Amino acid sequence: MSEQLSPGLPLFRELNDLWLKLVDIEWLAHGPLEPRLVGTHAILAIAQGEGDLTIGLQEFHASSHFVYFISPGQTIAARSDNGETFSFYLIHFRVRTENGSDGDFPASGELPAPSRAGSDTTAETLLRYWSGGEPLHRLRAQALFQEWLYRLLQPMPRNAVANSRLALERTKAYIDTHYHENLTIEQLARLAEISPKYYVDLFKKTYGLSTIDYVTETRLSQAKRLMAQSDMKLNEIARRVGYQDEFYFSRKFKQAIGLSPSAYAKSRQRKVAAYMSPVVGHLLALNLMPYAAPLHPKWTLHYYKTYRADIPLHLSAYRFNQDWEANLAVLTDSRPDAIVTLDHLHPGERERLEDIAPVLVLPSRETGWREQLRLTARFIGVESDAEAWLVQYERKLRRLGENIRQELGDESLLALSYYKGQFYSCPTRGMQELLCEELQLNLLKRTYNVPITAERIAELDADRILLNICQEPETLSFWQAHQATLLWQDLKATRQSKVHFVPSDPWREYSAHAVSRMADDLENRLCVNYPL
Repeated sequence: MSEQLSPGLPLFRELNDLWLKLVDIEWLAHGPLEPRLVGTHAILAIAQGEGDLTIGLQEFHASSHFVYFISPGQTIAARSDNGETFSFYLIHFRVRTENGSDGDFPASGELPAPSRAGSDTTAETLLRYWSGGEPLHRLRAQALFQEWLYRLLQPMPRNAVANSRLALERTKAYIDTHYHENLTIEQLARLAEISPKYYVDLFKKTYGLSTIDYVTETRLSQAKRLMAQSDMKLNEIARRVGYQDEFYFSRKFKQAIGLSPSAYAKSRQRKVAAYMSPVVGHLLALNLMPYAAPLHPKWTLHYYKTYRADIPLHLSAYRFNQDWEANLAVLTDSRPDAIVTLDHLHPGERERLEDIAPVLVLPSRETGWREQLRLTARFIGVESDAEAWLVQYERKLRRLGENIRQELGDESLLALSYYKGQFYSCPTRGMQELLCEELQLNLLKRTYNVPITAERIAELDADRILLNICQEPETLSFWQAHQATLLWQDLKATRQSKVHFVPSDPWREYSAHAVSRMADDLENRLCVNYPL
C-alpha cells in the first residue's frame, strides 16, 4: 500500500467554512529575491532552478517539486544555487470566514507540488489567464485556482522525490548524532538505500550543500558549543567532534567561521552585547562574536542567517528598536560584561542600560564608521585589531578602485532608492561615502538621501544606475507600474541593461563589516557578469 500524504479530516472541515479568492499572481524571474514583507496569504511555486528559501523563521531548500505556503505578515527571501537562474510564481489569495472576517489558511510550510500529468492546471496557466485582464479570463483564473488548490491538498501517494526526501532525512539525522565518527559516503548511501553517486547528487540538490560540507558544518557547530560551555583544550575539542588533527581542525574552523578557534574562544570569554545591529558589524571586524545581538530574518538577514547559531542571546531587531523594553529585560536577566550601542535611544534607556553593565554609546551623526570602530576597540581593549582590519580594508579598496575604473572608464553613475513612489539620490550614508569619497566615481548626484523626480533622472540619463527598492507591498506595486513607463524604459541604463539592483543588506547598514560587504557587492555587480 502506498504511503499517503494527507492533511487529515480537520483540515477539510476548516476549508468548508472558508471562502478563498485569488487576488494577484506575480512572476518573479532571475532572482535573487531580497527580503520582502508579504501582506496576503500566498503560495510560492518554483518554475525554474533551486535555491535557499526563507519564510519567516523557517528555511527550505526550494525546488519545483514542492510549493510553499506564506501567511500574511511573513517575510520571504530567496537566493539561487551558484548564481543560476531562479524564477517562481507568487500567488496571492484572500481567506474569509462565513461572517466575512479574515481567516487563517489551515496549511503551512511546504507540500509536494501537484503532478502536471493529465492536467493543464498549473501556476503558468493561472498566470496566463490572470494576466489576460478581461473579466471572463479572471473568472477562469479563479476557477483554476480552486482546482489547483484541490489537487495540491488532496491525499496523494508520495512521489519518488518525496520518498527520496524521507531517505535523506534519515541520513541527515544520523549525521547529527554520529558526526564524531569516521562517516563515509558509502555508509550513508546504504542507509538511504540508494547508490553512492546518486546519494551525493541528491543530497546537494536537496539541501544546497554537499554531504561533506554538512558533516563539517555539524562538527564545527558542536565545537563552538564545547568552546562556549567548557574549558576543554582545542586538541580535545577537535577529537570530540571527529578531527584527529588539531591543525586541520583549526584550518577548517577559520575557513568556515572567519575566526581562528583561539580567537573565537577568546570572544566567548567576555560577554559583549551589541544593542543595535550596526554594532554587530563593528564587533565582527574586531574578531569578536557578540554575546547578544538583535537578530531577525528581515531586518538583520545576514547576521541572522550567518551567526544566529553563534550568538547565544537573541534580542529583538524589529523596526528601529521598538521592542527596547523587552530587550532591556533580556539583558537584565543575562547580565553581559559590557554593552555597545548607538545613540538612538529612548528617554531613560541609557540609564537603564548602565544599570546592567558598562555601556559605550557611539555617536552616530558626529562620527564615521572608522571612528566608531576605533572607539569600540578602545572600549573593549583590542585597538590593534581595529588598526589591522583597517589596513586590510584600505588594501581591498585600492584594488576595487582599480577594477571599477578599468570596467567603467568615464561612465556616469546614479545611485537611487525607491520608496512608495518616490526616488531618492544617494540614499544611505555608507553608499554616499563609498561611491563619492572613497572610490571617487563619476556620480551625477552626490547629495545624501534627497528626493529626486523621475523627470530629473531622465534628464541626467546616467550610463549606469544603482537602485535599491524597498521590499514592501505598496512600494513594489508602485515600482511595477513605474518600470513599465516610457520615461523609465527610455533611460540609457535601462536600454543597455545597466540598472543594477542592490539589496538593503548591506547597503543600509553603517558599520565596518557592512562597508566591506558593500565593496564586495559593488565589485560583483559592476566588474563581473552578475545576474540582475
